Amino acid sequence: MARHHRPGFAPIEVLVAVVVVVVLATVVLPEFSVSNGDIRLSALKFNLHTVQSQIDAYRDDHRGRSPALATFMSQMTNKTDAHGTIGQGSAFRYGPYLQGPGGINPFNGSNSLKATTATMDTHARTAVDGSTGWLYNEATGDLFPNTPEYYRD
Repeated sequence: MARHHRPGFAPIEVLVAVVVVVVLATVVLPEFSVSNGDIRLSALKFNLHTVQSQIDAYRDDHRGRSPALATFMSQMTNKTDAHGTIGQGSAFRYGPYLQGPGGINPFNGSNSLKATTATMDTHARTAVDGSTGWLYNEATGDLFPNTPEYYRD
């Protein structure tokens, strides 16, 4: 009686293949996690630039006044008059400056604001606590990410 050899992989061949896959995974996966951080940082910078430019447009339309912290989203997503009052009709000719919630911080998923007195010159790094998406200086209209990843050198 002749023995028939079945086609397939020997256990040692399977083991070698698994080891090769594990070694490749340990080399490649850290690169993906770094890329993911880079993508989030890029999205953060884009959102910061977009919202900051719209705050600047609001300030231009409202005689240098920034949107109020307490009503920031309402003022940025609705029509306003020259005083920043929200409403409809011909007197409310400014805005909206943002569509929807806008300005999500991709590191913490938040678009909420926290008051700060920091400015572009004094940098907001010292005020960062991660409790909100953004730090906002109502007096100057400066917006900063409230996430430590943005300030890493």
